[in-house]
Amino acid sequence: MYYKNSMKNWLMAAFLLVIAGACGEGGSGEQKDVDPKVAKLKLPSGFEAEHLYSPGEHEQGSWVGMTFDDKDRLLTVDQYGAIYRLEVPAIGSDSLTPKVEKLIIGENGDGKIGMGYAQGLLYAFNSLYVMVNNRANEEFDKETGLYRLQDTNGDDQFDKITTIKEFTGSPGEHGPHSMVVSPDGQSIYIVVGNHIDVPEMDHYRIPRVWADDNLIPEIKDPRGHANNRGAPGGWVAKIDPEGKEWELISVGYRNPFDIAFNEIGDLFTYDSDMEWDFGMPWYRPTRINHVTSGSEYGWRTGNKKWSPDYTDNLPAILNIGQGSPTNVFYGTNAKFPADYRNALYAFDWSFGIMYKINLEPDGGSYKATGEEFISGSPLPLTDGVIGPDGALYFMTGGRRLESDLYRVHYTGDLSADGNGGLSEADLPEEHQIRRSLEAYHVGPNPEAIDFAWPYLKHEDRFVQYAARIAVEHQPLSEWQNKALSESDPRTLTQAMIAMARHGSASQRNAMLQALMGIDYGSLNEEDQMNLSRAIEVVIDRHGNPTGAVRDQLIGYLDEHFPAQSNRLNRVLGKVLVALEAPSAVPQLLSLLESAEDDPNFQKTLTASSDLIMRNPQYGLDIANMLANVPPAQQTYYATVLGGAKAGWDEASYEKYFNWTHNAFQYKGGRSYVGFIDRARKMALNTVPQSEFDRYDELSGGKLLTGSGNDIAASEVQPEGPGRRWTVEEAAPMVADLGNRDLEKGKAMYGAALCSSCHAIGGEGGAVGPDLTQLGNRFTPKDILEATLDPSAVISDQYAAMVFVMGDKSSVVGRLIREDDDTYYVSQNPFAPEVIKEVPKDQVTSIKESEVSVMMPGLVNRLNEEELKDLMAYLVSGGDPNHEVYQ
Repeated sequence: MYYKNSMKNWLMAAFLLVIAGACGEGGSGEQKDVDPKVAKLKLPSGFEAEHLYSPGEHEQGSWVGMTFDDKDRLLTVDQYGAIYRLEVPAIGSDSLTPKVEKLIIGENGDGKIGMGYAQGLLYAFNSLYVMVNNRANEEFDKETGLYRLQDTNGDDQFDKITTIKEFTGSPGEHGPHSMVVSPDGQSIYIVVGNHIDVPEMDHYRIPRVWADDNLIPEIKDPRGHANNRGAPGGWVAKIDPEGKEWELISVGYRNPFDIAFNEIGDLFTYDSDMEWDFGMPWYRPTRINHVTSGSEYGWRTGNKKWSPDYTDNLPAILNIGQGSPTNVFYGTNAKFPADYRNALYAFDWSFGIMYKINLEPDGGSYKATGEEFISGSPLPLTDGVIGPDGALYFMTGGRRLESDLYRVHYTGDLSADGNGGLSEADLPEEHQIRRSLEAYHVGPNPEAIDFAWPYLKHEDRFVQYAARIAVEHQPLSEWQNKALSESDPRTLTQAMIAMARHGSASQRNAMLQALMGIDYGSLNEEDQMNLSRAIEVVIDRHGNPTGAVRDQLIGYLDEHFPAQSNRLNRVLGKVLVALEAPSAVPQLLSLLESAEDDPNFQKTLTASSDLIMRNPQYGLDIANMLANVPPAQQTYYATVLGGAKAGWDEASYEKYFNWTHNAFQYKGGRSYVGFIDRARKMALNTVPQSEFDRYDELSGGKLLTGSGNDIAASEVQPEGPGRRWTVEEAAPMVADLGNRDLEKGKAMYGAALCSSCHAIGGEGGAVGPDLTQLGNRFTPKDILEATLDPSAVISDQYAAMVFVMGDKSSVVGRLIREDDDTYYVSQNPFAPEVIKEVPKDQVTSIKESEVSVMMPGLVNRLNEEELKDLMAYLVSGGDPNHEVYQ
């Protein structure tokens, strides 16, 4: 036993790529009878977690939705199966095991599941509302949509299923999601992802005139994601309990799973990112959004997504970072201290983090800060709710992963704890103004224009936006003359955006002339940005002007391009390219060579580097990307230039195509290479046919696969098919490693990314120890076990540390060194020279990470013969004369 443990200690040091930080630090202190499912949780002081149930152990699937009924029973649903009802033992009970009942709903004589396949449950109005998200299958025949279940005969079983509305689009994980009762208890709000069409509704808080409104040359996701989805993306709606009256509240999301009201009736959601866009300038992190009346958050397919800087959509109140958002809830009914009770909570499935979001009223919206509340690894968080006992119930699972039900309660004394929550009296004047303006979002009102018009120039984004939407709800004929004759620059800009959205091409020149009447140079940067955006919306909606108006507009903008800011140059550049301005290509090429990213570009609560060691699947991708991040600003210019139809000469082509060739060295999300390839191909369409082959090679065409989505691998790649290898399956295969293909084993060593960190025979990385002599110290079986089960033992020498910070966040990485004031931590094995400085005075505790994720899935691409070749190469250290071959 000592031999095996010593071997594994050394081998973990040898193979270590990343370590996942998921300790059970904090909490109520020592856990009783430490359950490993609980021990991995990091909890705040004073809280205790209990593991209640594992549905997978009872063949009940992977749970993703939950709600409590009027008898304090928990209702849950399997993502690909049935609905269950649980009687949960009280806190402090001797047994934590709940009584679980599978619900047979309606007539079910055909053997099919009566109701399930849902991603959202809500018990309200003496009914269970079920948000079915189903791709057609033999076991379940209900269409994607919203259903209402009722008990009509009083036998405590749901016997009636009412279809409220079926949805069209592409059902799946970007389909319809959660529901929540409105603060007044009269309505239900629902949230839907971007793969479901907005159905016909009775009322629209945001006028139904959405479009792409983006002049960047269109590149849809090169790998096909959401390519058939258009504006307005994901949406939020309000319905009555019968589902007869529908009102659209908000649009422009990618894929929010849940929504929650705070104590004063404001609504929030946690929207997802498009992780394949990482490194691209249109990447938008996961983010907390304030769901206001008529709001637009700018999701568009591919590279058409709007910047938060665009005045015609609203900014997030907090950018979280990379992840996969699921549940959102507010702590109002929790028996927690006031600081925890009066907070918003957001779940990240990918990295196992439950964020606590602190909201402070700020103007017409909120200023938000965030911290970790609960985290663990792995901890694929799906749904959570405050129970009738004031405890937090949450689940893990989804995508058929192992699923668990937990309860978290506070163990301290709350007798002297006041409410501390917000009241209407705490709201700033801007907040009240915004709400007053939103009263005009319901349709024509003769008082609306006089009330809203002065607020079009308000400095607060949320007030200004609400005012414009109020104006847009009024007939255009009542305000277009007022708009065109407006003299205040800020008011005119907003009015022209509104008019562009509701007007016609016949009014294009009048709108542009009105905008050009503003002295551009006298404006501050914010107003210049908004004016430029207004011009973009007019042109995108109604086409390029011609003749004298075009010439006048080019001269009007050209005088101020390039500008001093990146965000302004992004808008001006694409407008001038769309206008085919003679100076556009030369100016953009100059910027392409010299532009630098803004220091705080897309600043997030959780840095990407802090996520590397939390998830073996996503962490490796992040590590690779952060080792060589693309220049986002230059990439934006390159995309705009790709669509330029005029202004090129031979020197311009040389500059541009040299840039695209060099751009393929960077690492972005899965779609990065494809985006660059599509931009260069657009530009290739303008070159002389006789020069096409030369420019194709110069631009990097020969570096790519046939699809243009990947760099062509020069090394031998696995043929597969792979599998999820286990020690039990693979152990018999390494009993005899004679006569293996050593060169193929070396290729698999590279394909499995072992060579990124470790060397054999002088070739490979230097992050981890040299593996050349590995087979001289340990048996093939020991090496296999350590490769496939790296969490069994973690070397003290190479273990990562978890630094818990005063703001309740945590930093995970290898401690390289320290001085009196600072810990120096390496978080990325592919960029070990990048060091994060952690101030000692901000650290509350440190402990060694308990989970090693030496990327166990890296060998899952290999088939049986390829795995044997890899093991032979590891054992032999690349030496064909090693005894393993004898």
